[in-house]
Amino acid sequence: MAVAVAYGTAGGWYGVNVLLRRGASTWVDVSPDDARLSLGIRLSLAGQRTPDPAEPVRWRQVAAGFDVAELPVRVGRQPVDTLLLSRIDPARYRFRVLNRPAGDRDVGGWMAATGASLVVNGSYYAHDGTPDTPVISDGRRLGPTSYQATHGAFVVGGPSGPDGARLVDLAGLDWRRVTDGASQAMVSYPMLLGADGHGRTNGEDERWLANRSFLGQDRAGRIIVGTTRDAYFSLPSLAAFLPRARLDLRLALNLDGGPVACQKVSAGGYRRDFCGRYEMAVHSGHLQLLRPLVDYRGWALPMALVAVPR
Repeated sequence: MAVAVAYGTAGGWYGVNVLLRRGASTWVDVSPDDARLSLGIRLSLAGQRTPDPAEPVRWRQVAAGFDVAELPVRVGRQPVDTLLLSRIDPARYRFRVLNRPAGDRDVGGWMAATGASLVVNGSYYAHDGTPDTPVISDGRRLGPTSYQATHGAFVVGGPSGPDGARLVDLAGLDWRRVTDGASQAMVSYPMLLGADGHGRTNGEDERWLANRSFLGQDRAGRIIVGTTRDAYFSLPSLAAFLPRARLDLRLALNLDGGPVACQKVSAGGYRRDFCGRYEMAVHSGHLQLLRPLVDYRGWALPMALVAVPR
């Protein structure tokens, strides 16, 4: 993510709305023990990247076909993060992949506009708010047409039937054929848990820490949406943790991360409303933290995945 001020000139209406709704952000140098970093970030930067064994997941049904849970993540019994989880039965919920390049909707705006019970941020997007990966939104193909996809995709429809929602490991597959006939689809990366039981995050810097959002599919076919409350996890450490998290996952796919990692739920009497606040990176050898220049006001979501009751 670049300095957000640049969006105002390079991103058209997306850049204007980002500045109006969220304000500008910039990268600032930090040390591994900087007081502005959470305990989880400091421990991860210190090399403590293997959490304690996961606790049993305590699912709670809040509506028919919709369960929620919060899974604590601990290191040496110290809380360092939490997985905010939603588990959805595709037979009872219709998924839509949506793009709004203007950047004038946050997570609450998407929920109000669609009547969804869940909204989570989608895959990656360009400086003008358009998809950076191939997408099908309500039957329309968006994003690049020439693209090398080797990780994964979320797909609704196609060979599995008009309502079937599933994750697909794209290793050795052509994403065009996988998404042919789909009503909704979204290519993303990296694969956190592939068909071979392993993640594909090789080469990712362990110091790149951020709030994370991911999609999973369990062995019963349900879609699991996860967002981390803190930024303890690098992509490799999240890929290592998920198979141990007692979620019965068959596949898991990373979505965009950082402050854009948002999840909002309104199902039954249950409410969840969360957006991330952390993104760490190494630029030109410097450890840097993305910081707002004004008070944090939430993040625009040009890409969103929503689940609407049938």
